[in-house]
Amino acid sequence: MLSNALRAIVTSVVIACAVSAGSSSVIAQTREARVAEISSLNVRARPIDAFDPADRSRKRFGQLEFRSGLILTSPFKGFGGLSAIRLGADGASFTALSDKGDWFTGIISYDGKVMTGLTDVKSAPMLGDDGKPIQSRGWFDSESLAFDGAIAYVGLERVNRILRFDFSQGGILSRSEVIATPPAIAHLPYNKGLEALSFVPQGLPLAGTLIAISERGLDRSGNLLGFLIGGPNPGQFTVRRTADFDVSDCALLPSGELLLLERKFSLVSGIGIRIRRISSSSLKPGALVDGPSIFEADLGYEIDNMEGLGVHRTRDGQTVLTLISDDNFSPVQRNLLLQFTLD
Repeated sequence: MLSNALRAIVTSVVIACAVSAGSSSVIAQTREARVAEISSLNVRARPIDAFDPADRSRKRFGQLEFRSGLILTSPFKGFGGLSAIRLGADGASFTALSDKGDWFTGIISYDGKVMTGLTDVKSAPMLGDDGKPIQSRGWFDSESLAFDGAIAYVGLERVNRILRFDFSQGGILSRSEVIATPPAIAHLPYNKGLEALSFVPQGLPLAGTLIAISERGLDRSGNLLGFLIGGPNPGQFTVRRTADFDVSDCALLPSGELLLLERKFSLVSGIGIRIRRISSSSLKPGALVDGPSIFEADLGYEIDNMEGLGVHRTRDGQTVLTLISDDNFSPVQRNLLLQFTLD
């Protein structure tokens, strides 16, 4: 078993190489026609009792309090590469996706507020409008996910398209359609395109808007490109890029504020993640938005290549953040599921 220090070094190199070269190059080489059916799978969960291995009693990290975590493994060949997750209002049911163009759904089991495992886990390939897996047309790198009721939106990074699925027409076996997007999205850089999606529900400013943010599509000032698609005030905005962080996901708080999950990779400074909080009132066409960091961590903590961020509110009014990692299908990385309470 790798020590924490050695695993940190190896993981830094593996993730940096996967991001720069594109982890989906392997996917492209092994792509094959697949039958459109739902598979049931067993997912094993090993608990993470402490987010800081050096101080196992520590619970608070920035504005977040660690609740629990799981290390997920499965004998199912397609399990891994988890890039986005959204939880139901109950905080138990979830929908996730992998960057291979696969759906994963299931139930998170709890003992009080501590996650104990996943049950009723199912998977199926994402389907195009022809009923065939999107991989059959060379589409993969499904990186982002947003829901508007039964409507799911999925961002495909490399081809820079957004797919719309109506789950009322077949759940994870529903067929997709490509939605119209601003022309600038088609020109986002290869492997640095659409990485984050969030849909603004009724009752909030910008209701009906799909927020889309690129991983590292930059304007002339070096800031990250974002888009407001549909809704009352569509247009393009930018996110101030600092400390070499790139966007890996976003999620809306019940208040309407936007949380940005960000990560950075460097062979000099290592790997880090952070979460920034963006005021909802600042999201408008032409705006340059910024916000304070509420959470930061590096490989000295129990993190990996954290790519997905979900938000739900518990029955007692607590706001819970759920983070999921993409292991790049690498034996030295991990599929982690972490939960924190937002102060």
